[in-house]
Amino acid sequence: MRFLVARLSALGDVVCTLPAAVALKRTFPDSEVVWCVDKRFAGIVELCGSVDRTVVWPKEGAERKQTLASLSEFDVAFDLQGLLKSGLIVGRAKAAKKLGYHWQREGSWLFSQRVTPDSTSLHVTDQYVDVVRAAGAEADGAEFDLVPDPEDVTKFEQYRGAVVCNAGAGWASKRWPAVHFATLANDLASQGRRVAFIGGPGDGAVYQEVLSAGAKGTIDLVGKTSVRELVALISVAAAHVGGDTGSTHIAAALGVPAIGLYSVTRPARSCPYGQMHNTLYDPRGLAAIDPEQVTALIGQNL
Repeated sequence: MRFLVARLSALGDVVCTLPAAVALKRTFPDSEVVWCVDKRFAGIVELCGSVDRTVVWPKEGAERKQTLASLSEFDVAFDLQGLLKSGLIVGRAKAAKKLGYHWQREGSWLFSQRVTPDSTSLHVTDQYVDVVRAAGAEADGAEFDLVPDPEDVTKFEQYRGAVVCNAGAGWASKRWPAVHFATLANDLASQGRRVAFIGGPGDGAVYQEVLSAGAKGTIDLVGKTSVRELVALISVAAAHVGGDTGSTHIAAALGVPAIGLYSVTRPARSCPYGQMHNTLYDPRGLAAIDPEQVTALIGQNL
């Protein structure tokens, strides 16, 4: 059998969708799983052992036509994003059956059959797996099959055992205050723990806020890793601290203690998968989560 998965972005969402591919591959081991993804996040899909072929979705229209033409026939095509861009990929794909994630927007419902999640599937990851279950896949829980490249792991061995923090997030409302991160970093340093900050190229200003708030002796890795290298770095970390952002979900996928800081998004739906016990939530806002709570939670995991 041949399966097509359309999930282009963003980083954390792509990570949370990986178990759908794993369920397909484990149920149909002789199948081919092909995944269309945005270039920025292709590294995640490439590191998933259950995906046979990663197709980078081009930005330009002419290139997109060529990419679609290169996709041969599939037994089932899955729209696991529910947007027009993912819907068009599934809509134009040659597939006998087309299934989609239940939250369909921007007209994506025109191209695939909506799959209603099971009533017990509260986390978005389980809801993605429900879509492939509708095609016969079987899964007891979710597995990510995310394996860092050994060469990349070697690059970051020097940071093994460090606590990795991400002060950035796609939305400002998902960012824990810089002063809290500074307090946390200093508290951990006083315990003899190394603290490294990560993030995308655009998170440099956020990290500078942490430094301006008084953080001392932190390791600056912000904007200095590719997506594939980020997976390797987090894999050697003792723990990860961050909000509802991509690196938090990478940590959860790797089985690394992922301390999730939540306020504007519901933890039951989007916490680090399988780590609700490591999630701190306060509806009043992230500022209400005290650094001492985070320090204590890290201690419980180490």
